[in-house]
Amino acid sequence: MLSLPPVHVLLLVILIKAIFLAGFGPQVLDRPEVLWGLVPLIAGLWLLVSARLAFLRSKTTIMTFDRPEKLVTSGPFAFTRNPMYLGFLLLLIGAAVLAGYAAGIVAPLMFFVLARFWYIPFEERAAEEAFGSEYAAYKARTRRWI
Repeated sequence: MLSLPPVHVLLLVILIKAIFLAGFGPQVLDRPEVLWGLVPLIAGLWLLVSARLAFLRSKTTIMTFDRPEKLVTSGPFAFTRNPMYLGFLLLLIGAAVLAGYAAGIVAPLMFFVLARFWYIPFEERAAEEAFGSEYAAYKARTRRWI
């Protein structure tokens, strides 16, 4: 079964593509400026792959709403508690910049709101219940985003 965050990201990428194809709103960037969108897009992909590999190495679940089995603190989790959400956000920012239209910023903002107020609070509560003081110590030394 596919977890909700990737589905939401895919839908938001489709939204950015629709904004681009429709030419919705003012075009604020043109070539070659839009190519700067590759920087956050590639950084986001790197974070996503690195975080996924950290989960695989720990042999634990990656599903957002499943009960956490292990507290992963290695790889990108050493400097952000949410590298996958940060990766998705960077990917969406990159896609919005590549589209070149001001309206494209709506997609990363929508994802940020979803992550900040739904996904992350749910996962933090689940981690607190599952790992107690170990998670509290990790939370104290590692920032939520960057």
